[in-house]
Amino acid sequence: MPNAQLSDNVRELIQKARIVSFATWQDTHSAEVIQHFQVADDEGRYLTDEDVQQIQQIVPATTQLMTVVQQLRDRISDIVDEARSQVLETFPTITQPGGGLYPPERADACWRDFWHFLRCITYGMAGQHIDYTSAEGLHYMQLLYQELQVPLDAMVVGLEGIKAASLKRVELEQQAIIAPYFDHLIDQLKQFH
Repeated sequence: MPNAQLSDNVRELIQKARIVSFATWQDTHSAEVIQHFQVADDEGRYLTDEDVQQIQQIVPATTQLMTVVQQLRDRISDIVDEARSQVLETFPTITQPGGGLYPPERADACWRDFWHFLRCITYGMAGQHIDYTSAEGLHYMQLLYQELQVPLDAMVVGLEGIKAASLKRVELEQQAIIAPYFDHLIDQLKQFH
């Protein structure tokens, strides 16, 4: 939906619905490393190759998952496309008049959320924190979804689609390592009902 059509309440909820928190990372990461994540999150972007390189220099133990983070980042369009296909297959009328993702602006916002969900998941992987979410940010996201009447069942299917599409793109031994990062956000979203 164009921003001009959003109520002040919705705009405020969007600002507060930041689902990643680095507050608990101080026990495991230096302020310098956390700053790389915080800047990327503030800018609403994935970690760049430069971010990855600098984090790896400070915390060499992150190298294994950083490769996965870069692979997923570089394949985000394909991953979101597969998740979108899963949603449309599961809910064939969702983008038609009367469907939960109609008009097209609603569907576009949903696909954008998929992009951001994977972005947040990759932060968790890169920082090796499975519990990377903010309870407060998720609360505001839930309120936002209620206000906008976002179809939660479709969002959960989409997030499960993101997980499946992502796991297909990594080595078998890495799948078990990264699956919990997806499961964490899926479980959080399921609690919105």
